Amino acid sequence: MPVRVLVISPHPDDETLGCGGTLLKHADRGDELFWIIVTSMSTEAGFEIERVKRRDEELIAVSKAYGFREVIKLGFPAAGLDTVPKAGLIKRLSEAFSVLKPETIYLPHPGDIHSDHRAASEAALSAAKAFRCPWIRRISAYETLSETEFAPPFASRAFLPNSFSDITGSLERKIEIMETYAGETGEHPFPRSRDSIRALAALRGATAGVKYAEAFMALKEIW
Repeated sequence: MPVRVLVISPHPDDETLGCGGTLLKHADRGDELFWIIVTSMSTEAGFEIERVKRRDEELIAVSKAYGFREVIKLGFPAAGLDTVPKAGLIKRLSEAFSVLKPETIYLPHPGDIHSDHRAASEAALSAAKAFRCPWIRRISAYETLSETEFAPPFASRAFLPNSFSDITGSLERKIEIMETYAGETGEHPFPRSRDSIRALAALRGATAGVKYAEAFMALKEIW
């Protein structure tokens, strides 16, 4: 039976960096994919209109590549989630969960260096409490190149993977999708580079005993 899978991105590209290979595996299995994008670019926030248009085109292309059934854009300000009342962010996520009814959720690691990642992750976990969303059976935190590894070296912020997804068959497609975001990638040693994505996948694969993998922290599983 198809599983309803939701990925939460503080910013577009987080879904691909964090779990793009795994999303493609879900799609290949016939699962139903949904995408929540928490923040957005806008001219009101100071972005050039051409950049906003290009981002909209990128989102259409990425959504098509994964085969998302529905994309919900919450429209909060980028790099400003920590200034948004937490109750409002939880409410918007709760409303989206009630509409989409996801069984599996992928969200950013709550220890990431970017404040948007921490705010989105903590709000999503609050919105996903079992008494609010009894249909959610599994929640996993993904790691995001350029955000997770730059967190300060505090135990409370550490990414400690305990779940691995073999993406040997989908890594190249993941990299191709990532390159849709023209302004978000660069050449090695830039963190969001083709080389870095492949190197991290190889490292996680070596831990899991496969060629390439994505790593997660399993936060909740009900079965």
